[in-house]
Amino acid sequence: MTSPAEKFAQATASRRHPHLAEFRGLYGFTLDPFQVEACHEVEDGRGVLVAAPTGSGKTLVGEFAVHLALATGRKCFYTTPIKALSNQKFHDLVERYGADRVGLLTGDSTVNGEAPVVVMTTEVLRNMLYAGSRTLDGLGFVVMDEVHYLADRFRGAVWEEVIIGLPEPVSVISLSATVSNAEEFGDWLSEVRGSTTTIVEERRPVPLHQHVLVGRKLFPLFEDDTAETRPGSSGSSDEGPRVNRQLESMARQDWQLDRARKGGGRGRPAKGGKRPQSRHRTPSRVEVVEKLAAEGLLPAIVFVFSRAGCAAAVQQVLDARIMLTTPDERKEIEARVDEACAHLPDEDLHVLGFHELRDGLGRGVAAHHAGMLPAFKEVVEQLFSDGLVKVVFATETLALGINMPARSVVIERLTKWNGEAHVNVSPGEYTQLTGRAGRRGIDVEGHGVVLWQPQLDPRQVAGLASTRTYPLNSSFRPSYNMAVNLVDQMGRRPARELLEQSFAQFQADRAVVGMVRQIRKADDALDGYREAAQCHLGDFLEYAALRRELSDVESSGARQRKADRRQEAVASMAALKVGDVINVPGGKFAGLAVVLDPGVSGSPEAPRPLVLTASRHSRRLGTIDFPVPVEPITRMRIPKSFNARNAQARRDLASSLRDRAEGLRWHNDTGYHADRPTERVADERTDPRVAELRRAMKEHPCHACPDREAHARWAERYTKLERDTANQRRRIEQRTNTVARQFDHVCEVLDELGYLDGDEVTTDGRRLQRLYSELDLLVSECLRQGVWDGLDAGQLGAVLSGLTFESRIDDPPAPRFPDRRTLDVSETMLALCADLQALERRNRVRFLSTPDFGFAETASAWVGGAPLDEVLRTTGMAAGDFVRAMKQLIDLVAQVADAAGPGPLRTTARQTLDGLRRGVVAYSSLSG
Repeated sequence: MTSPAEKFAQATASRRHPHLAEFRGLYGFTLDPFQVEACHEVEDGRGVLVAAPTGSGKTLVGEFAVHLALATGRKCFYTTPIKALSNQKFHDLVERYGADRVGLLTGDSTVNGEAPVVVMTTEVLRNMLYAGSRTLDGLGFVVMDEVHYLADRFRGAVWEEVIIGLPEPVSVISLSATVSNAEEFGDWLSEVRGSTTTIVEERRPVPLHQHVLVGRKLFPLFEDDTAETRPGSSGSSDEGPRVNRQLESMARQDWQLDRARKGGGRGRPAKGGKRPQSRHRTPSRVEVVEKLAAEGLLPAIVFVFSRAGCAAAVQQVLDARIMLTTPDERKEIEARVDEACAHLPDEDLHVLGFHELRDGLGRGVAAHHAGMLPAFKEVVEQLFSDGLVKVVFATETLALGINMPARSVVIERLTKWNGEAHVNVSPGEYTQLTGRAGRRGIDVEGHGVVLWQPQLDPRQVAGLASTRTYPLNSSFRPSYNMAVNLVDQMGRRPARELLEQSFAQFQADRAVVGMVRQIRKADDALDGYREAAQCHLGDFLEYAALRRELSDVESSGARQRKADRRQEAVASMAALKVGDVINVPGGKFAGLAVVLDPGVSGSPEAPRPLVLTASRHSRRLGTIDFPVPVEPITRMRIPKSFNARNAQARRDLASSLRDRAEGLRWHNDTGYHADRPTERVADERTDPRVAELRRAMKEHPCHACPDREAHARWAERYTKLERDTANQRRRIEQRTNTVARQFDHVCEVLDELGYLDGDEVTTDGRRLQRLYSELDLLVSECLRQGVWDGLDAGQLGAVLSGLTFESRIDDPPAPRFPDRRTLDVSETMLALCADLQALERRNRVRFLSTPDFGFAETASAWVGGAPLDEVLRTTGMAAGDFVRAMKQLIDLVAQVADAAGPGPLRTTARQTLDGLRRGVVAYSSLSG
């Protein structure tokens, strides 16, 4: 029962924040303190940064901004990083506020775009800002969901562009996963957006238990089975919960077994490269599902870091005849699947694997990965969220924002393939994956499960489970499109100053603070050294500079002569012939030797002669053995049958070598000694500057000072510290204004190509303003030079695909083209790209990657009407990959049609779009 004091406090809060009071009435649960605090800030007119764990309910703050905008007659844009998340949020808001008040803009979908609330991808908002769209009129709030995406090295710059470029009156509501530098990010937001409150919530709304599944037995990861571990704890220290001793014992047993297999503890490697074994069994996927069902831990997401692994896991569960649904659930699932996929052409259903998907879903099992058709992924997400599907085998892409909470999350392995190598799962990735465990309002607790693997270290798992945060680092850099848009809006200097406000620059400047502090301390020390080096006869630092210059000149001369001497030595080695008897001047095998092989061929730098020494050693020598030139003493015959690997042959030849050299006028002392320098320093005869400096020193007043050497020691300290401080200042100069300098380099490229003329954007530059491709400059140059003129729709689709497609394999086969014309155009594009990349190198920027035409023949065939089964069969692509590649191509073709202006190319581009937007591609337009 609410006390009078609590009622009074609630009434007071309702009067101060009436919109929040109304908003709270829409929910059937009590808001958490961090949600209330954030909503208060938003209603008070301030921006907020809310950093909270996955599933904690931070999106509620964004939804309050939507509510406040509608209540006060303003607009709210809700931005997300991916189209699928935009679709999901769009449907949620339509259900609450009605279809007439909510719109959707995702690049390839426009629904009610002028509504007071519009859900969109961040790129769409960026493009609207640059275009000065009238849709921005009346905008009061922008919600940036998953704002930590600004760390993404491919797309992250868009978030910073939007945050910097939004009109000043707009309140920004930033929602982020828990990051360790939230305060730093919040400080930057306050600097560029005005008053912004940072709210960090560490607590999960549903406690999370951590387990390890060994065979069919589930072990708690921590000794006391605590649901929460303190961030930063390793799980094995006195400060944090202790790792389960049974798991540590199992790990030791595995280690001992592996050690024994490698040679009984003596470190001998096992033959045949055997894989590590374990006394304890890794559970099969079928056993995982059965155990989770028996323990009441369904629904569950099992993360398998490969698409093929996800598909295989589903098949293994189906082959085991596992049924996780009731008859009524199966009927509902099948009806909803049929309805969700009714728009797909019947002839495509078989090739898309529809019937296998339907069968699996009916049994409560499904896969989820980027290779699936978007419509299939959507139905999996909806059925899982509604509790009808019990187990989803997914790749990590599911963790990127889609609302699919589960009672438990299973991670098969703690390593994954990142496209280049097998790497360990990071604490941030582990937190994001397990963060889906525990459904708010449904589950009392969530469960994270790691499967036992040979050589698994429980302490490593504990460290991942205990580290809650990871840093948010900017990936911002100015692009060509950004440069022409900013210069057009405000001129070059104001644009430069605007970019200096980026989070990238903010972080760089923060790092400089410590360096500046060091320089201040160094300046104080320099004053002390300068005072200690003072001489009553004159300026000792000036005298010390003469001494230092003399030393540098002498050393420089010595270095040059040493280099000359080395070249002479290499030349003498190159002149050696088989049978030459030499006196090796240095190294481990110095002394008498005979040349068996000059070693000239196959060495790009210096010869590597093979010799036999008088002590019967056969060795290849290098430049380290010849610090000075060498000349043959005499020659001797080497038997054709001589084998340097035969000990008797080496003894016989070495004996002959000693006999041959006896009586000749040679000696072991070559004049080279490793402990003595081979070169004298420069003198007046070799460098006239030496005489000039020595004369200046003798004439300087301080040369006669009796305390000259004491002064010199302080002067040396002064000089060294001054040099180090100067280097530090240069590093600061390199770090500060880094983004602005990048912008300058980008503008230099655009100046040279004629896209910019001072503060003016040229006609060609205005075309570039409408191109947002990663290869924007190459697209613009192809348009300017008419590279694509005269192509038909299929040919245009083929060559443009090279600017959007990226093969998923390291060594793809040679691209195939539909005809000779597209091949010729692709070669022209590659040559043009190479020229632009050379221009970039001269201007110290690097944006353009080389086009990949591996999708050219497929794109042309699809535009020409080829059936889906034929296209997928010839490419070997998964349906989801094919649709995604087509969507990326559609986006670029639409940009080309817009930028080309009236004429034949625009007509052709629109015909290409018509050919691309058909079948499963057209039906997937509302999917991510």
